[in-house]
Amino acid sequence: MARTRNKVLMAALGVSVLLTATGCGAADMTKQSSPYANVDGAKTVTLSVQSWVGAQANVAVAEYLLKNELDYRVDTVQVDEVPAWDALSQGRVDAILEDWGHPEQEQRYVKDRKTIANGGGLGVTGHIGWFVPKYFADKHPDVLDWKNLNKYAKDFRTAESGGKGQLLDGSPSYVTNDKALVDNLKLNYQVIFAGSEAAQITQIKQFAKGKKPFLTYWYEPQWLFNQVPMVEVKLPKYTDKCAEKGAEDPKSFDCAYPTTPLQKFLNADFAKEGGKAAAFLKKFHWTKDDQNEVSEMIASDGLSAQEAAEKWVKKHPEVWKKWLP
Repeated sequence: MARTRNKVLMAALGVSVLLTATGCGAADMTKQSSPYANVDGAKTVTLSVQSWVGAQANVAVAEYLLKNELDYRVDTVQVDEVPAWDALSQGRVDAILEDWGHPEQEQRYVKDRKTIANGGGLGVTGHIGWFVPKYFADKHPDVLDWKNLNKYAKDFRTAESGGKGQLLDGSPSYVTNDKALVDNLKLNYQVIFAGSEAAQITQIKQFAKGKKPFLTYWYEPQWLFNQVPMVEVKLPKYTDKCAEKGAEDPKSFDCAYPTTPLQKFLNADFAKEGGKAAAFLKKFHWTKDDQNEVSEMIASDGLSAQEAAEKWVKKHPEVWKKWLP
């Protein structure tokens, strides 16, 4: 799922907040403040859930354990990446369990205003890149160097991309560098948005079923690699200088995405006074394989997030019992 998922991607989006109640109770963030309420015995937690399935897997497992092991009520709300930080600072949600790096928000809310606290690492390392299917890379290994992408633009053309090659992206709400990269690297490609992670997965599967070539923005961890092996195209090396230049002018990005240890963030008051729930969320720490196991059950096996979480929890007590306060 991309997202602003790293310290390169700093541009704030003018995106409206997507509000979807996905937990056991309705959670209208336009009206609600954090329900844990700063009092002893308060038993409600509100979690922000991002749109990609890996983030949904985190929240599903946390929700299941908070309910069944710690006797909390859990509300979840789906919010786009940048607005989620605003909501967390204001106490409208208590925690974000998977952040791919938002330096501007971190500076504003964690360091300057101190309204948000770092909740520790998730245990998963994230990386965004451009990928082609392994079956195409095996036949054309030089495609893995960005300098050769124009040579293969005709292979990646679609009806949507016109006479150019298609670079398939997911949701328009994700903050990416792809349009800048295409322009600055002078690539004969058109960025096409599938509309969502689910729609992007559907398109990738359709390409793979017919053994057709495709170039896509994609990310790790992601369960789809288990079903559609993909290989990363090497973009110009990521540097801090490139990131700094891009922070000042997002249209100037001309280097690869960095590798990012994913972080959790808590509302600062909740971090101090949220009791066992806050202690549990700080300890929540699992692997890429754990997350992918739950994600694949949700996205590919047809289980609900709650069903997938329950199945994983029953299978892996040796992992989650360490998180309990």
